[in-house]
Amino acid sequence: MSKTATFERGIHPKYNKELASDKPITQANLPQRIVVPVSQHIGAPAKPEVNIGDEVKKGQFIASATGFVSSPVHSSISGKVVAIADFPTSVGRMVQSIVIENDGKDESVEFNENSDYMSLSADEIKNIIKDAGIVGMGGAAFPTNVKLSPPKEKPINAVIINGAECEPYLTADHRLMVERSKAVVEGLKIIMKSLGVKEGYIGIEENKPDAIEAMRSAVAGEFIEVWPLEIKYPQGAEKMLIKAIKGREVPSKGLPMDVGVVVQNVGTALAVYEAVHFGKPLIERVVTITGNGINKSANMMIRIGTLMADVIEQCGGLTEGAVKVISGGPMMGFAQWTLDVPVVKGTSGILVLSEE
Repeated sequence: MSKTATFERGIHPKYNKELASDKPITQANLPQRIVVPVSQHIGAPAKPEVNIGDEVKKGQFIASATGFVSSPVHSSISGKVVAIADFPTSVGRMVQSIVIENDGKDESVEFNENSDYMSLSADEIKNIIKDAGIVGMGGAAFPTNVKLSPPKEKPINAVIINGAECEPYLTADHRLMVERSKAVVEGLKIIMKSLGVKEGYIGIEENKPDAIEAMRSAVAGEFIEVWPLEIKYPQGAEKMLIKAIKGREVPSKGLPMDVGVVVQNVGTALAVYEAVHFGKPLIERVVTITGNGINKSANMMIRIGTLMADVIEQCGGLTEGAVKVISGGPMMGFAQWTLDVPVVKGTSGILVLSEE
């Protein structure tokens, strides 16, 4: 598309993305201990299926979904279950969590790989996504299989991958689009197949020219369009994204499916691809660690359940002037009262700010 897509109005905060936008994704150190909340998603909490003293492996199912709108949970390391109790989470409340001590082996359960994944039926794809515990990774954490199961009277005809990442400071999706562009596109194709949809779009703000270029290269030969978006907040909000790309107005109190659209985040598309192709459950995610209150900005692939304190330590610790830590970004994130809270499926960033 030659023109830049957008919506009416919006605001222009300072983006400060240059702190981390050029930092390639690195693998975080394995945590000594993980704290895995059974509620990392919108809907009913998962039910623990392990007991204190149990030995578990990486990728092992440790808590089951308890309803249609719910999501299972897996261990991200191998080790021993040492506690099942309420622990603080990044949204400020205590949540039942499974604590696992690392045994240092990083032994994994066997994942069911399928190289012919595009021949799977829509129902098979949705079941794999459900069993892998995939939820929206842009922050809302809505169970993905539910989002891909709209009622029959709400037919979907377009899927949009949200690569806008309009939240200031955050660059995790940006780096994924640059470094894992083919995998993100394959995830989009799988999502389109699960919905029987032929129209696919990827919306990216113009402050990520390298991501736009990488994704355009990755969609060559596919029926998928990459749309540059105007740089303003909240360009990545679902309703604004749909208005910008499809020109459709989601009704007040309505949902994207009311106008025939499903929107998924870049990280979610990657998780879908890894689950459906490699049988890998959602046990890690990319997180941006940034701000003027931390010694080293980074984009890191972090195991779910790793404590924020451990992540911050790997980035050189807090600066002397650090006064606030936010899970997520400055617009939509949650200020933290303790750093002993885990990275969860919906953690997009750890932002450390000084008084200034």
